[in-house]
Amino acid sequence: MAVTSLERVAASAGTFVPVGAHVGRDGVSYRVWAPDHEKIRVVVGEEGGDTRYVELERDAAGFFSGRDEAGRVGDIYWYQLDGRLTPDPASRFQPVGVEGPSQVVEPGRFAWRAEKWKRPPLRGRVIYELHVGAFTPEGTFRAAIEKLDALVDLGVNTLELMPVADFSGARNWGYDGVMLFAPARCYGSPDDLRALVDAAHAHGLAVMLDVVYNHLGPSGNVLAQYARNYFHPQRHSGWGQALNFDGKNSAPVRQFFLQNACMWLDEYRMDGLRLDAVHAIEDDSPLPIAAEIAAAAHARGAFVVAEDERNDARIVTPRADGGWGVDGLWSDDFHHTMRVALTGERTAHFSCYRGTTGEWADTLREGWLYRGQIFPLWRRPRGNAAAQLPPERFVLCISNHDQVGNRPLGDRLNHVVPPEAYRAVSLLCCLLPYTPLLFMGQEWAASVPFPYFTDLPGELGANIGAHRLREFERSSAHYGEDVFARMPDPQARETFQSAKLNWAERESAAHAGVLALYREALRLRAREPAFQSPERNAWTIEALDDAALALRVRDRAGDWLIVTAIAACDSAKAGEPAIVRPPEGRAWRRVLSSNEARFGGAEDGAATSSAWRSPAPGTWVLRAA
Repeated sequence: MAVTSLERVAASAGTFVPVGAHVGRDGVSYRVWAPDHEKIRVVVGEEGGDTRYVELERDAAGFFSGRDEAGRVGDIYWYQLDGRLTPDPASRFQPVGVEGPSQVVEPGRFAWRAEKWKRPPLRGRVIYELHVGAFTPEGTFRAAIEKLDALVDLGVNTLELMPVADFSGARNWGYDGVMLFAPARCYGSPDDLRALVDAAHAHGLAVMLDVVYNHLGPSGNVLAQYARNYFHPQRHSGWGQALNFDGKNSAPVRQFFLQNACMWLDEYRMDGLRLDAVHAIEDDSPLPIAAEIAAAAHARGAFVVAEDERNDARIVTPRADGGWGVDGLWSDDFHHTMRVALTGERTAHFSCYRGTTGEWADTLREGWLYRGQIFPLWRRPRGNAAAQLPPERFVLCISNHDQVGNRPLGDRLNHVVPPEAYRAVSLLCCLLPYTPLLFMGQEWAASVPFPYFTDLPGELGANIGAHRLREFERSSAHYGEDVFARMPDPQARETFQSAKLNWAERESAAHAGVLALYREALRLRAREPAFQSPERNAWTIEALDDAALALRVRDRAGDWLIVTAIAACDSAKAGEPAIVRPPEGRAWRRVLSSNEARFGGAEDGAATSSAWRSPAPGTWVLRAA
């Protein structure tokens, strides 16, 4: 497929005349799109102090621009619309909150140190998802730097920051962002975020950022005050009026969001972006906004991962082959079938999965389970074939912020399954031929929950708990009244505090063994090319029986076999199907077992032959010797 003019625009997104406040040799330039207004001026200065005014000129497209020759870095400013003082929708920093004044920032002044860093491709990534506010006791960008050594030691190589665009209040998951160009002031300054990225690069860690372009938060959103066309007049999403990516006067809207994506790549040197809930973006353009963002990222050597529940292979198919050109997709089917098997939960979306090892194997052969079958919850087909795609384009997990936090109590998988089962699926996930994602704390079976938390004002805040409770009561009979009674108040500060990781517990026996397992598994993945997203023709996966499955990876130096059992397992009962037979003249040697004593199990650590036996769930990694 030929490169379109839209793709050329996307690739050169950094050449757009920027919106927001920008420092130059001749002061500070301002630019904002506000076609619903005839007159706008900038009010510069602290309230009650010296103030100066900058009148902006309007062009035919509704952009207002002008220069403050006396302007400088650190200036506090507002736009004045019809007598109202309003923050800049492209503000680079909101020092006192999203409803306060904006501040002039100069990103070029930051002294980057990791100048030799090169952006890596998605292939080879081991992703660690974290919430900045809950990752450390301090909950800041700077505090996160102090934990980078621990992440390097763990064996991950990519940080995925949950959204940091500024939001109403002092705490939030980040999906209620309204000042999309401004890092949340509760985590630190823009330069503090740059320092985190720079330090990560110095540690050999890539950084990707979760961005939200399917909706804006319910409080502090000023876009409609500037232009009604930011929102589509006929479309609504689960979060309110939908953004306008393909309707009347949508070109400046697309440009606004495309510039935002490029800002995180250019001004903060992010290596990749994760696009939240792309399935909730209604966009019938010839080139969807997600595809434009991917083209712009690729022009900078960055990658893009999307969340999209449709299981649509077109999204991660290259543009040359008729797809969108996005690099990777969150694929939750494996998580769901795994959770059904281990917990028996069959409500809401879990009702669409049986949890058999045959279903696990079917899911893992292609990357997702639903490939055109009727999805019972939707009562219509879901997905299409995916086996033609490289494995690294599928991001798989046993835990992420959604699958933990979107539960009444925010309970983690390790809170509800036996330790043996948790270790078994942990080891399997770390060595699958797909791109693995870990959620902060899962590597030591953290004791703290990750509940939903907010700090919304007025009625919004007062009603959020009751609204969330109604959602759970409608969608799930799995939870009893006692669970609903214990559901924490999202608005309570204590709920947020309860989510903060307890790093000290990593040293206790109950957690140190799990951490050791993750370290060993990820070191093996990094050391052996056979586990680094091998080509699809290099591995096979099959269910052995109702309780076990096997993954065979062919390797010139000696095949690998991974057996995972979700119940008591005895290799003699497997009956020697071809997938578990060692190459002729060789025998299996055990390399790792999730039930070794050093990981918290009861097995010794000595290498063994082909036998794997356990009275409990487990995963065994064997090498042909």
